[in-house]
Amino acid sequence: MELAKVTSKGQVTIPLSIRNFLNLRTGDKLFFFEEKGKVFVQNASQVALATAQKSMKGEAKKAGFKTEEDVMDYIKELRSNS
Repeated sequence: MELAKVTSKGQVTIPLSIRNFLNLRTGDKLFFFEEKGKVFVQNASQVALATAQKSMKGEAKKAGFKTEEDVMDYIKELRSNS
């Protein structure tokens, strides 16, 4: 458990162990959410990535891609047509 102090401007220094756990770097944004009376903090980049991955799940299969090589070939084809 870590302790932090809130300044008059509402700022908090996030303890190093928590920054490391969340893989936070200077300039990163945090996502705060409340659930059942508890407040959670997540690295916003990781939330965005997880959301994108969830929304795209199964799309490669629908498009007919069976392997990573199929995807790479498709990307190369798109780039050569540009």
